[in-house]
Amino acid sequence: MSTEQVQVIAEHNVANQHANTNHHDEIGLKELFAAIWRAKFWLAGVSFLVAVLTAFYSLTLPNIYRSETLVSPVTEAAGGKLSSLAGQFGGIASLAGINLGSKDSNKTSIALQKLKSREFFFNFAQQYDVLVPLMAAKSWDPDTNKLILDSDIYDEAADKWVRQVRHPRQAKPSLLEAHETFLDNLTVNQDKESGMIKIMFDHVSPVIARDWVTALVAAINNEMRQADINEAQSGIAYLEQQIAQTKISEIQTVLYQLIEEQTKTLMLTNVKPEYVFETIDPPVVPELKLKPARALMVIGSAALAGILGVGIVLIRLVLSKE
Repeated sequence: MSTEQVQVIAEHNVANQHANTNHHDEIGLKELFAAIWRAKFWLAGVSFLVAVLTAFYSLTLPNIYRSETLVSPVTEAAGGKLSSLAGQFGGIASLAGINLGSKDSNKTSIALQKLKSREFFFNFAQQYDVLVPLMAAKSWDPDTNKLILDSDIYDEAADKWVRQVRHPRQAKPSLLEAHETFLDNLTVNQDKESGMIKIMFDHVSPVIARDWVTALVAAINNEMRQADINEAQSGIAYLEQQIAQTKISEIQTVLYQLIEEQTKTLMLTNVKPEYVFETIDPPVVPELKLKPARALMVIGSAALAGILGVGIVLIRLVLSKE
């Protein structure tokens, strides 16, 4: 036998040895299922323990209720109508220094942005005294309809904030901090096709959730109405000043018509309570909680623990092979 034949046979034997080694290192499904079956009691015990711990933890979480209202944007707000005269009297009015440019009559987008703004919340918090029930609420007693406060945050007997926080936070939450919590619990959705808007608020008390949703709609309507009233009053004062300063009858005619439009604005804003948002479906006290989904939490945690357990079994099997 030649040297080349001996070398070929040797290489062939080495290749066979590597193939056999790789074959033994591979883990088949049968072997994996066998390993899982051997660890079935351990896997079941871990899943059960995690499920029990999750159940106890879920019981410490307060029930959160959501109240919602369905509103429709008012198609034509009662704002100033200076732009309606732009085409007819634009040239003459410009001589008097009055800008009759177009004005956005759709106040829906502005109202929705104001609803989430800091300034609106600051006024709302002071008017309805929401700081304590927003920042210190712990749970709600359905039998007495009483809000239970967290004693570690607020001492109800002493009427004092007692929470321990780090700088720059203070014992008493600032309005900026309360605004963040407010936005976390406020949900506003607008249907792009119908334009209908849902305003929702989550709270441990279903009664407070209902009351605050009602108050939010009323507050944003009042704020938008007051803004147009102030604008109309300022416009009338300015126009009256211009009338007193001009002697040209044509310009005076235009100014009087503009004052008439602004006067109509004042009349409409005072007689229409739902100025920007018209309530279609008013909020009610919810009977069922929104969260936590305790059963789902227990089932999900047990399943996750089982999956992680199987992963550990697989890792141990691979390490034993190596």
